[in-house]
Amino acid sequence: SSSLPRIFSSLYSTVLTMAASKPMRALVVLAAVGAVDAFVPGSAPRIAGPEARMGLAAPRLQEPPAAESPAADGWQSWAASVLGGAVALGLAVGVLGVPAPAKAITAEQFSQLTYAQVKGSGLANRCPTVESNGTSIQVKPGARMTNMCFEPKSFAVEAETDGGKKEFVTTKLMTRQTYTLAFIDGPLTTNPITFKEEDGMDHQPTTVKLPNAEYVPFLFTVKSLLAKGEGSEFKPGFTWGGEFEVPSYRTGGFLDPKGRGMYSGYDQAVALPALQADGKGGQEELFKESNKVFDIGKGAIEMEVNKVNAELGEIGGVFVSKQPSDTDMGAKAPKTILMKGIFYGKVV
Repeated sequence: SSSLPRIFSSLYSTVLTMAASKPMRALVVLAAVGAVDAFVPGSAPRIAGPEARMGLAAPRLQEPPAAESPAADGWQSWAASVLGGAVALGLAVGVLGVPAPAKAITAEQFSQLTYAQVKGSGLANRCPTVESNGTSIQVKPGARMTNMCFEPKSFAVEAETDGGKKEFVTTKLMTRQTYTLAFIDGPLTTNPITFKEEDGMDHQPTTVKLPNAEYVPFLFTVKSLLAKGEGSEFKPGFTWGGEFEVPSYRTGGFLDPKGRGMYSGYDQAVALPALQADGKGGQEELFKESNKVFDIGKGAIEMEVNKVNAELGEIGGVFVSKQPSDTDMGAKAPKTILMKGIFYGKVV
């Protein structure tokens, strides 16, 4: 049909228009090279066969004479080149668009970076690493833990499997690189070593997705953590831990899609008057949805020190944390979240 070349020509122009940045223009130009050959009489689109894709050497076929080769068989010959170029462009954009994880650096190196160097690099979501120096750090009276950081590396949720058993399943992290706790500080006492969290970025809203596509939001936190460990010094192999509070994922001012809130908004679902006409039976079904509460749960964490820098007073190690998920302000039963990751702290 005579309209088909115009359709694919419009598609090709759209691909060029979508490439806004200079790097993308360069990719479009490279992808368009194959399409240009299609307009040259006697040229056929060069499409790699399965042998080439598998890395096998395909036999080189003798090209037919120019007299026997048609001058552009129609829209199929050049449309394949245009679409092939668009696919190549999509692959290039996909590969280049995936950010590589930022490499962890020490706290001293991090302090020398400017805002422009940190912005967009992923370093703001990483805990500093510790360069081993010395064997232990003595906790003296009046000491404090500063710049403490918790960076989860894996998230698991307790869910019911096909067999009806409950077990922790791996999840997909949906939150971008804003889930690390940082700048946490508090006093330290010795014999036993006790840390009481007082201040810092001690909570981050996080969401993960289960294999069945269910989203599980929770508030990753160590608020009011009281961690204890036997001894008077931090050294590799030292274990300590304790419990902490898990505030509600939502605050009192939050309004749900029906406009209901804890201290503001409607006190019932005005969109469902038939269920609430009797004032009792219908309300029992919607009571948890309408009666918003600020739930405060309990979590626990265990930490193990594996690196110390006695000169700088830095410690680093791994942690395992367990806490409840969001309850939608009392409307749902919480799930159990299990996280594993690394932590950092500085004793001053």
